[in-house]
Amino acid sequence: MSFCVATAVLQMHLSLAEALHAATRGGALALRRSDVGHLGVGARADLHVLDAPAAIHLAYRPGMPMTHQVRRRGEVLA
Repeated sequence: MSFCVATAVLQMHLSLAEALHAATRGGALALRRSDVGHLGVGARADLHVLDAPAAIHLAYRPGMPMTHQVRRRGEVLA
């Protein structure tokens, strides 16, 4: 997924916010899912927490391992 975000920013000239929206909320809306793709009351707590100083590292460091923590339904997996 980080490669898709990087490609969207670097090749398609999307802003980081646009690329992240397309990868999260936009994808959920395309699948007609309201329980995923956003942070909010009633949403599933599936999170990928990055070990990076800023979100822009998603776009400019594709392929680099940046996972700090993964949560599924609020439970820590890794």
